[in-house]
Amino acid sequence: MDHKIMPPVERMLAERACERIIVDFIHRLDLGDPSSVAELFTPDGVWHWPFGDRRIEGREALRAYFASRPADRLSRRLMTNILVTVESEATARAVSYLTTYRVDGYSGGMIEPRLPANVGHYEDAFRKIDGAWFLTSRTVFLPFGGETQRLPVADASQALTTPLCGPATVRSPGHNDR
Repeated sequence: MDHKIMPPVERMLAERACERIIVDFIHRLDLGDPSSVAELFTPDGVWHWPFGDRRIEGREALRAYFASRPADRLSRRLMTNILVTVESEATARAVSYLTTYRVDGYSGGMIEPRLPANVGHYEDAFRKIDGAWFLTSRTVFLPFGGETQRLPVADASQALTTPLCGPATVRSPGHNDR
């Protein structure tokens, strides 16, 4: 975007507001109330996953869709390479990479590490309305993905009871661990 149309500080503030939405979306899914991600969209906002042609339109439909997430799902998403491009004073686009760790059947505690369930990217469009930024659309592309694993009953009901690191061992100087 041309700095003559929008001063650099205003552009930075717009970029930061859009980055915040990207991260807030993930926090709400992983740590909060999944249905509340609908509030980050415009009233006519769209979430689209081309695989299977899944398309959810409108804030209420988005709220219902994300509320249908299984109650026993544990997920953590890592967002990286967030690149926001401000197109005008009221519109922006972004691309961000995601890695999702996810299991169903979780009932508490720590579970053994797993490979990511999905690796891909989001393509987002944003619009500023009455001074606040919102998602107008989010499309997810998952070139690496699979089904959500369900924990076996024994794993789901018991926290990891063995330490991740064994007890410290004191060795004499010069000890060789070959």
